[in-house]
Amino acid sequence: MFQDFYYDKFILPPDLDAALRQCRSIAYVEDQEDLDELVYGPTHTSQYDVVYNIPGKGAVKEAEVVRCKNGTVVNFMEDYMRRRDPNSMVIGDDLPSDKPRFTDRFGYDFSELRKATMDWFASQRLLLLPFTSGPVPYGYDSLVVCPANAAFFALAMANIQGFTSIENVHENYKPRAIIYVAPPFRHTHFDGKQVVVHHRSADLHEVFAYNLYPGPSAKKGVYSVLLDIGEQEGWTCCHASAAVVETPYENETVFMHEGASGGGKSEMLEDFRREEDGRLLLGTHLLTGEEYYITLTESCKIYPIADDMALCHAKFQDPEEGKLCIVDAEDGWFLRMDGMHAYGNNPTYEKASIHPSRPLLFFNMDGSPGSTCLIWEHTMDSNGQPCPNPRVILPRDMVPDSTPGGEPQEVSVRSFGVRMPPSTEEDPSYGIMGMLQVIPPALAWLWRLVAPRGFKNPSIVDAGGMKSEGVGSYWPFCTGKRVTQANLLLRQILACPNTLNILIPNQHIGAYEVGFMSEWVSREYLARHNGTIKAKHLTEARCPLFGWSLLDMKLNNQYVRQTFLRPETQSKLGEAGYDAGAKILIDFFKQELPQFLTEDLDPTGRQIIECCLNDGVLSDYLSITPMKLR
Repeated sequence: MFQDFYYDKFILPPDLDAALRQCRSIAYVEDQEDLDELVYGPTHTSQYDVVYNIPGKGAVKEAEVVRCKNGTVVNFMEDYMRRRDPNSMVIGDDLPSDKPRFTDRFGYDFSELRKATMDWFASQRLLLLPFTSGPVPYGYDSLVVCPANAAFFALAMANIQGFTSIENVHENYKPRAIIYVAPPFRHTHFDGKQVVVHHRSADLHEVFAYNLYPGPSAKKGVYSVLLDIGEQEGWTCCHASAAVVETPYENETVFMHEGASGGGKSEMLEDFRREEDGRLLLGTHLLTGEEYYITLTESCKIYPIADDMALCHAKFQDPEEGKLCIVDAEDGWFLRMDGMHAYGNNPTYEKASIHPSRPLLFFNMDGSPGSTCLIWEHTMDSNGQPCPNPRVILPRDMVPDSTPGGEPQEVSVRSFGVRMPPSTEEDPSYGIMGMLQVIPPALAWLWRLVAPRGFKNPSIVDAGGMKSEGVGSYWPFCTGKRVTQANLLLRQILACPNTLNILIPNQHIGAYEVGFMSEWVSREYLARHNGTIKAKHLTEARCPLFGWSLLDMKLNNQYVRQTFLRPETQSKLGEAGYDAGAKILIDFFKQELPQFLTEDLDPTGRQIIECCLNDGVLSDYLSITPMKLR
């Protein structure tokens, strides 16, 4: 007779319950140290191979797990498995969705594969790990079911979402989300491809991960769960970084920075990158080679709040304050280290990873048993080049100067970042955004619907030209309808009139190469002005999508050149080049926005989109969503 004190606490779907009652064994974890050790297999070796017997292929080695001094290093055998496949998501239920359906893509009903998956679980040694989707106390009871020999996947989940001891699981634990890990099926059913099937119901979101790379399931799968629950409860989870920025005079301003991949989310948590003499290289003119510097002896202190997912739960929004309230949706950050090439590139992360307070989990890094894994030594792909997706999961309590987790913060400045190409009169492009653009709520919403991916994105391989990341810039992780998220974002923005909305370009401003300096300078300027800008410093931008431009920007008794604030004043761009670039951008918005004009769209949202499609100007947007300037 099946008896298990821990198991009896769970309330599980009937087919999962039947499979678990038949399986060869169930492992539970009482403390983090046990989980750290489970990844090395039953013999606790220094190197453990994750192998599955695949019908017709025999033993297939999926990954190797190496014990290093500072943590566990996981390397996948195939280049393809070392990064997230953006086409991995499919929907296995019949609820409303704009995403590909399992039946449409594979030609049969997901229920068949679900049964085969449960049958496979019934023959395996399994690991059950409870966790919380989202931050405590605002998160949701959840569960990972994975083969015991893939314990590193459970470790990744514990390090990203927070470890929960089986001893702390309450009676009648009914998961709101379950992640199933079944690696062999990518070989037997999906021609070796990563496939992650989402199956939703009113009280359960199931994620079937037919792969072992945790990106689309342990990381973005949980994001999908939160977005789905938010759709039902009336809130959303922003794709953003956030930080408390403290001036040298100890005034504090909370910034939240959104944007498509490459939009500067990670950089918002970084200090200025200075020249050897301490100056700040504001920009380099691409045609003349002239360099423009400013001097800033003391800059603001950065206290990170969130790295990638900012939960905007309805439970902690205060309508009277009129500001967006956020909390980090994660307990650990899945950091990409592709920009690390040598010692000294990032002393903060180097110190945290080389001398961690507890073992870390690394992916796609060069690790040997007994050595110290170094975050600038990356696994080589089969082409002889370093893997472009080396990762480390850094628990947020190990991030230097991070704010306490679980404490909601009021956002004063909400920025949206866009990668911009160079633009001149002879070769115009959409790279015409000024260093800091102030926008009314209507435009803040439009930019989040379109979410341009921008110029030379380092994370996504594109054929060229501007692409949209999709609504909220988190659309790749949504399982529902575009218009649902569009409505949620509109209501959120309109409910927060006291949060300042701005746009910030990176890489280029017209003919100037600026990198992320525009982001850091804008952050410094606004922090020193308590997150506000007076009307006397603003003028209507020449491109209506940019709201207002700054007439002047003064830092440390130095004025930033007008050519950075209003690119049409650049001699090599001019008004003609600027207008040509503005047309490219406006045409792109007109291309992307009509898909939201459905019967379900909020009436105010329809007004805003039609305003853009009809070449509205700033005053038109303000008539729909007024904004007070001092």
